[in-house]
Amino acid sequence: MPPRVGLFATCLMNLFRPNMGFSAVKLLEAAGCTVEVPLDQTCCGQPAYNSGDFDATRALAKQLIEAFEGFDYVVGPSGSCMATIRKDYPRLFADDPPWRARAEALAAKSFELISFLTDVRGITTTDAAYAGSASYLDSCSGLRELDIKAQPRLLLGSVGGLQLAEMADTEVCCGFGGSFCVKYPEISGRLADDKLARLAETGADTLLGGDLGCLLHLAGRLKRCGSKVKVFHTAEVLAGLADGDGIGGAAGGASQ
Repeated sequence: MPPRVGLFATCLMNLFRPNMGFSAVKLLEAAGCTVEVPLDQTCCGQPAYNSGDFDATRALAKQLIEAFEGFDYVVGPSGSCMATIRKDYPRLFADDPPWRARAEALAAKSFELISFLTDVRGITTTDAAYAGSASYLDSCSGLRELDIKAQPRLLLGSVGGLQLAEMADTEVCCGFGGSFCVKYPEISGRLADDKLARLAETGADTLLGGDLGCLLHLAGRLKRCGSKVKVFHTAEVLAGLADGDGIGGAAGGASQ
């Protein structure tokens, strides 16, 4: 029987880039999964958790656990959100044994999309095509909390017509950091400019990544600088749904 996957539709995806959701469903179904999107899901609570509001985070976590614990897997196209579920939820309920057990059970079957495709479903190639050269942006949460680095490069390496161009200092933060970019705009802007300088050195015409917050941050900077570089979530390219102006462009983010 095909594994039953609950798709975690992140806040940013839902508001700014629904095409990521279409892409995720297409990739998961191609990997032999049945996919459902629970309508009673809500934010994972990451902003509240990072701000120290643990009561609000626990309330959101309980709602999410109840919405998803009946699935074989929980998959989301975001390293930061899935790291919250996998790493932070069990800590949230350290003093509440019943909820801690439920949080740990959910964490054990929760995965970032690209990691799930490669590490769980064993997908190593794709029949997608993309004409252009691209550099991949490692996000801090995906890289440092979920060990996501080789997986997207493996799948992107099989995309027809796509040339991968690695930038220098790829593991250095892009400056987004959630509320960090609001609290420390000058530092955030400098980190973004440094990252885009490394991107320019590659000559790539496309920037890809696995966290929409980081991609929106850099897409906005690129647009203000008048750059023609397009920005897409990795899933959009792998699913063959990378078209239009890309993230932050006039196309608005949905191709269906």
